[in-house]
Amino acid sequence: MSSHLSWQAEEATVGELAERAGVAASALRYYEREGLIRSRRTAGNQRRYGRDTLRRVAFIRAAQRLGMPLAAVRDALGMLPEGRTPTREDWARVSACWREDLDARIRLMQQLRDHLTGCIGCGCLSLDVCALANPQDRLGEEGPGARRLALPAAGPGEE
Repeated sequence: MSSHLSWQAEEATVGELAERAGVAASALRYYEREGLIRSRRTAGNQRRYGRDTLRRVAFIRAAQRLGMPLAAVRDALGMLPEGRTPTREDWARVSACWREDLDARIRLMQQLRDHLTGCIGCGCLSLDVCALANPQDRLGEEGPGARRLALPAAGPGEE
């Protein structure tokens, strides 16, 4: 049975919001337990979400697809006003806080893409090139994990 969220509705049931947001109702309950969204309870103890929750859920889903930790999502959503629908300025303030982190994530993904077929400094020494790029696992002295991915991206002409 489909429950359609009317564009005129100021509140949505769990089913209406879940359908419109494209998430499971259990995801909404989880987001609420994690403090990412809020609902009010009716006299019959049913959840009702404000219409602005739809945008918050879309923000959460986009952030999850980017690999943002839920703690960072919670902090960002905490910057939004309570009791009113956030404005463009409110959302711009939130996005500005993430710009530096997103830029760093983009650089890291580009670095991973560019070095994935070569040595990423993991210390495995299993590829022929690893013996040349990381002889005797010298990168292991710098610490655990894929050291080249932990370092800032090398500039042109740098290794």
